[in-house]
Amino acid sequence: MKTIDDIKKIAVLGAGTMGPGIAQTYAMGGYEVTMWTRSEATREKAKAALHASLITFAEEGEIEADKVEEIYSHVNFKLTVEEAIEGADMIQETIVENKDAKVALYEQIAAVVEPDVIIASNTSAMNIFEVVPEKLLPQMIIAHWYAPPQLIPLVEVVKSEQAPQEYADIAVTLLNNCGKTAVLMKKFIKGYIVNRLQQCLNREVFYLMDNGYCDAEAIDLAAKASFIPRACVLGLCKRADFGGLDMTANNYKNKSYTMPEHGDEMPKVLAEHVEAGELGIKTGKGFYDYTGVDLDELKAKRDKQLFEVFRLEKKFLNDPV
Repeated sequence: MKTIDDIKKIAVLGAGTMGPGIAQTYAMGGYEVTMWTRSEATREKAKAALHASLITFAEEGEIEADKVEEIYSHVNFKLTVEEAIEGADMIQETIVENKDAKVALYEQIAAVVEPDVIIASNTSAMNIFEVVPEKLLPQMIIAHWYAPPQLIPLVEVVKSEQAPQEYADIAVTLLNNCGKTAVLMKKFIKGYIVNRLQQCLNREVFYLMDNGYCDAEAIDLAAKASFIPRACVLGLCKRADFGGLDMTANNYKNKSYTMPEHGDEMPKVLAEHVEAGELGIKTGKGFYDYTGVDLDELKAKRDKQLFEVFRLEKKFLNDPV
């Protein structure tokens, strides 16, 4: 069985939204990385995105400027799945959330992969353990990243029932060594931790807007000025400890909160925006109007602010309350 010291080379399969940032993280962690994607155009776009991101990391002081080309050289791009996973000690799958595509890819993997290679899926919407060939289950885990993966610290890790605990432990250690905050889950559930929490929040967000209690700007301002920065220090469960579990229990006893009725249905305010083609920054309008805004500059500003926030959060994580 592999140990953490045996992991030298990682194959990243998929070079779309998540692949380049994940490959960057592994390369910055000192690993040799091979990337595969079906499309040559996507591959060239991924190369450019990876290099540009490394330059941004250098500008932000996260890496030395003279390390950009060295780190970039640790990522190689391959034309076939077989070439990408040859000699790999770990595979990170990041392809599109399409069942047929994943089935096809994992059939290719199963035909050539060695039985001691750790295989991690980045799937966010499906139970990958029900999708992959049965022979792969003893080596399957999920390592679920958040976008942009090179910036967001969290990666949620959960193993298949058939895989040894050591494989999940190796992934957690490896990810932490790469500067991520890896969270080990005891068993699989769709949505993992954060997506499930965000979905609960979304239910309330849209309920408040659908019923005319407030608008998007008020919700964002209230969240940024209260529980979100507090959570950077206390999280959610420790916050309850500080507030008193009796108070939390009383909220349930007194029924001070009731779930929105029909909370699982499509929210009216969301449906209206989608039907109007107002999909957010990709179309220039969503809950906010981005008309005339330079989106590249806006994304760069977002990234710089994320760098600043997560630097502070890392300080708090290293010295928790």
